[in-house]
Amino acid sequence: MKYFPLLIFALLLSSCKGQEEVQKTEKKEYLRWVDDIAFDPLLDDSTFVSCNGEENVFQYFNDSKGMLYKGGKPLIDSAFAKNYHPKKSWDDSGLVRIRFIVNCKGQADRFRLLTSDFNYQPKEFDKRITNQLMEVTKSLDGWETMYLRETPVDYYQYLLFKIVDGQIINILP
Repeated sequence: MKYFPLLIFALLLSSCKGQEEVQKTEKKEYLRWVDDIAFDPLLDDSTFVSCNGEENVFQYFNDSKGMLYKGGKPLIDSAFAKNYHPKKSWDDSGLVRIRFIVNCKGQADRFRLLTSDFNYQPKEFDKRITNQLMEVTKSLDGWETMYLRETPVDYYQYLLFKIVDGQIINILP
């Protein structure tokens, strides 16, 4: 009985060490923020360079200047009006989001797709719709550099498409 407190102490000490190891392992499995885009050699251009390191990609809303695109949103709307060609037989409706990184040189890569219905439930769209949206998004080449305290930085950007019967009704932001 006199060794009972020592036994309890040893058990507590070993469980704390085990917990520390679990926490270290868990930290490695998670990205810095929700929805960070890690490099994927199957999807991404290996020559795309993040100028300030993976841990320093800013969110698009960090500077209150809005979307940084030469000519603004009207040029983006125009690019999709000209290059997106829906078919009358397409009946998919919902939301398609394409999120990506723009580096300090205005180059974009690491494009990721997220689709849902209008109740924000996951939805699979016809590939002919999402492939065209992705292709036009990747072709946009007017992304501007974001500056933070006069230093060029990398940032996340997204385009959100409201689709009704295969037609683009609205592009946000």
